[in-house]
Amino acid sequence: MPADDGQERPRGEKGREAFRTISEVADELDLPQHVLRFWESKFSQIKPLKRGGNRRYYRPDDVTLLRAIKVLLHTEGYTIKGVQKLFKAQGLRATVAQALGLEDDSVPTSVTAADVADDTEADSAEDVAASDDTGALKALLADLKAIRARLD
Repeated sequence: MPADDGQERPRGEKGREAFRTISEVADELDLPQHVLRFWESKFSQIKPLKRGGNRRYYRPDDVTLLRAIKVLLHTEGYTIKGVQKLFKAQGLRATVAQALGLEDDSVPTSVTAADVADDTEADSAEDVAASDDTGALKALLADLKAIRARLD
């Protein structure tokens, strides 16, 4: 059976543009389903279609966005609040492109059509302290690298 993109695919395998269930997305991203549901509550940009019985169907762009969020949280070490701030500061499309190592124009345009809601609250003293800690840690790391270079 020919696929949407002109390629042959095994019988029963969905095309690239097909909607995915939460279990399919969870398997594809190697995440538990409850994590995907939690991220939906934290990122208003994730909007799966809900059908009978509240069953979720994720669009390909939703999966792209989830993949970028996973990279930012699990690989890059951002917090949920940090990712929300990135979306607000850089824009959704640029952030997704950066996280996935894509060119801006290769990110699906419907990803950019999602409204970036103001999910972030005013910076608390804790957030300011955390950013100060990050700067201090970076300075410390630079000092340690300089010391190591002297020892080598």
